[in-house]
Amino acid sequence: MASESPGALAIVVSGPSGSGKTTLVKHLMLRYPRSHFSISATTRALRGEEVDGVDYRFLSRDAFIELRDAGGLLEWAEVHGQFYGTPRSEVVPYLQDGRHVFLDIDVQGALSVKEALGDRAFLLFVLPPDMETLEGRLRGRGTDAEAIVALRLRNALDELARLPGFEAVVINRELPAMVEEARGLVEARRRNLAAWLDDGGRDFVREAFGVELAQNN
Repeated sequence: MASESPGALAIVVSGPSGSGKTTLVKHLMLRYPRSHFSISATTRALRGEEVDGVDYRFLSRDAFIELRDAGGLLEWAEVHGQFYGTPRSEVVPYLQDGRHVFLDIDVQGALSVKEALGDRAFLLFVLPPDMETLEGRLRGRGTDAEAIVALRLRNALDELARLPGFEAVVINRELPAMVEEARGLVEARRRNLAAWLDDGGRDFVREAFGVELAQNN
């Protein structure tokens, strides 16, 4: 069982929809039983069987803005007219208690958390092996309309272009291998992205996804 202290981290896991980031977080949290999962805040309405404080922290628009203006959010964004954000209270107290905090948020949010927390944040990007696999996983869910799948695939290209802003990377070819690689990176605080990019990673992203990465972070 992995250690969580000292030097607890905000482990921010991001990647395209369908990359496997949510599944990775669930498996990593089993390796760190004292860890905490950061619950995002949102102004959108509950859906289906969602539970306040479990799926999201559901806030009124005024309450969200008040929290934001008081500096109570590490990051926030407006998406389709609704606000989403990461409350400081979901992250900072747990780090101070020596507990890892896992965040499953979008790429832009991850970069904002890094700006807010500095070295206390560990940014991990989950890559699918190629665009065809990603598309197959999205369609295999059977939950999204064709227009939504197409939108997620377009968004994936934009998210991949932001990869150089991250610190570590894993490729989700096989789940058990990815989980163990990610655990090793977290345990060693090993930020492998720069070396990976220089050792053929840029070529991999270009060939697998048609995305040309910037040369500098």
